[in-house]
Amino acid sequence: MVLSLISVFTRIIQSLLKPLGQPLIVSQILGGVILGPSIIGKNGELSSKVFPSKARSVLDTVSVFGFMLFIFQIGVKIDLSIVLKSSRKALAVGILGFFVPFGLASFTAFLLEKFLSLDQELITLLSRVVILQSMTAYPGIACFLDELKILNSEIGRLASSSSIICDICHWTILSLKYALELAKAKSVRVTLGSLVSGALYILVIAFGIRPAILWAIRQTPEGKPVKNVYVFVVLVLLLWCGFTGEAIGLSSIVACFLFGLVIPDGPPLGSALVERLDCFVSVLLMPPFFTICGLQMNVFSIVRLRNVGVLQLVVLVAFIGKIMGTILPLLFWRVPLRDAFSLALIMNSKGIMELAFLNDFKKNKDMSEENYTIMLISVVVITGVISPLVKVLYDPSRRYIAYKRRTIMHSRENDELRILACIHSQENVRAVISLLQVSNPTKESHVNLVVLHLTKLTGRASSVLVAHRKRDKPSLNPTQSERIFNAFEKFGQQNNDLIMVQCYKGISPYATMHNDVCSLALEKRTTLIIVPFHKHWIFEKRIETSYAYRHLNKNVLEKAPCSIGILIVRGSTKKSRYAITVPSLYRVVVLFFGGADDREALSYAERMSGHPSVQMTLIRFTRSSSSENIVGGTERSKVLDTQILSEFNNRFLRSEQVSYQEAEVNRGADVLEVIKSLGNFYDLVMVGRRHIDSPILLQLTKRNNEDGELGVIGELLAASDIESETSVLVMQQQTRLWGLHDPEESTHLRRISL
Repeated sequence: MVLSLISVFTRIIQSLLKPLGQPLIVSQILGGVILGPSIIGKNGELSSKVFPSKARSVLDTVSVFGFMLFIFQIGVKIDLSIVLKSSRKALAVGILGFFVPFGLASFTAFLLEKFLSLDQELITLLSRVVILQSMTAYPGIACFLDELKILNSEIGRLASSSSIICDICHWTILSLKYALELAKAKSVRVTLGSLVSGALYILVIAFGIRPAILWAIRQTPEGKPVKNVYVFVVLVLLLWCGFTGEAIGLSSIVACFLFGLVIPDGPPLGSALVERLDCFVSVLLMPPFFTICGLQMNVFSIVRLRNVGVLQLVVLVAFIGKIMGTILPLLFWRVPLRDAFSLALIMNSKGIMELAFLNDFKKNKDMSEENYTIMLISVVVITGVISPLVKVLYDPSRRYIAYKRRTIMHSRENDELRILACIHSQENVRAVISLLQVSNPTKESHVNLVVLHLTKLTGRASSVLVAHRKRDKPSLNPTQSERIFNAFEKFGQQNNDLIMVQCYKGISPYATMHNDVCSLALEKRTTLIIVPFHKHWIFEKRIETSYAYRHLNKNVLEKAPCSIGILIVRGSTKKSRYAITVPSLYRVVVLFFGGADDREALSYAERMSGHPSVQMTLIRFTRSSSSENIVGGTERSKVLDTQILSEFNNRFLRSEQVSYQEAEVNRGADVLEVIKSLGNFYDLVMVGRRHIDSPILLQLTKRNNEDGELGVIGELLAASDIESETSVLVMQQQTRLWGLHDPEESTHLRRISL
């Protein structure tokens, strides 16, 4: 009953505040405030019926247990190697982001204590508030970045690394302070006993439990789920760690977090634990924790305005100090001021760890109800203001706008072709290699290939985008990524270094996976991104669909800094997974309706035509009444269409490998008839994605039941009723160029040498 009430109130408030950009934590705390003594709970009789003493004690127990599991999860998700791999920028932001606010807030507290007559409780509390406001807790930052969908953005990765460094500074200061207080209050023997007990606990989990966990992981084949017995044993050990922590005075929360740290993040065990616990913890156990924070808050307990002024002044100084400590090193590294300020706001966000400290202060009677309420209000206000501000200020896609044309059509003839190939699984490898084989790498114009293996983020708190490094000795059981990269590296070697291969692995949430693709494309100055279609054809005409990949492709099409090709593979899966040998004859057909995307497809096909095994056909669609294209567009677009077709005919007039055809059409059915006539004669069909202002093609949109990412013709070629095993490459020319609304306005068409 109580949990249902909490859930209903939280969901209602969340639905009201979500349009305002408020994070879930604000809704959950406000749910508790409404149910607490500030509003509904003010009526004692009603409060006793809604929250009887038995229910309240059960709720307290559930919230503590939920928090313990949540902290354990965070420990499992953390990759400690982030600290070792942290850049100097992250180190500077993390260290200064803690010590600048700590120094300024401590000095402010000293002045207040010196010149104002404060009561002893407030003086003692100020030192705790200084440390609390100086910290940037990694668990809260990870949740905050995930909600804002910027976890794998440039600022998101920097915030994750910096918050871990800041956390290390915070816990170091806290440990030193605890040791000094313990030495003052207790005997030297008790102090040493406490420190030795904590050290022994760490040694046991690091050198006793961790090797056993690593052994269990080695027993699990790659791609297979971990045995349930291993998960059960880990959960039993978790309860033992919590009990042991309390017994030696370490706190069950800290003990569980340390235990989580020794479990390797990611698959198989880390992912299995997170998947099993995540829904149970986040949906069922954590809402009561936040709600209890609100239930303990009573706005009517605030009677001394001096306390409000003193505490909020320290909070404000720490807030400004953290902004200064974050922005100053970023400006030194020439990070744009807007991005630096966004990161400073993120580092100031408050979350679950701050609430846990406040609850602990109140539980130990280090903080009165009045001061608790004042501090909780500051947490809600700061987080509530920061979240929408960051959404307005920081848009990761803004930096993906290129400063020059990155297309095949606008490349000079001898420029290298820079391709970023996105791979989801081993099934994508053969199709991409087949396409690269006929991309005609030469000594004058080689192919610079970047392979990006995209993997869903599971069992981790931080996204990863790293370059692949070969092992010193080949593994007998290579990972899926290693098998993919080995295939491409072997392909590059067989092409006599005409294809240079670089391999990367990206681990991120599906919702923001496009950030990895676009940022890597921008960094490598890519000309073309190749992404697999979200549908996968398997035997007996069965189709597997991934809506996560569809969402990824749409985001890449919208935000990429270069041209994009969506590769549709409909061939039989019985063929070899990796096609290394060059085909004796590879037939390519380009369907040309007109427009920038069709011109990009034709430019890529022209490059392919230089390959001795490629036989290319260009089919131009025209109206029966005239020789014009059947699509509209600007006058400049039509001129560019005419120019590229004229140069194509001049170049390949006497070529035996290239042929030109015209298809006269009057209605959509005529276009469909031509597409069906292609059958299985060709190995690859190439077409542009967008065709503007075409009444004929508009008739064909009624056949498509869904608004996909392929455009009208692309969706027709990918339709299940088109009986063909021919691969399809749907091209989109670069759409984002700095300073231009229409990239065609001030660009020149490259000249094809005859």
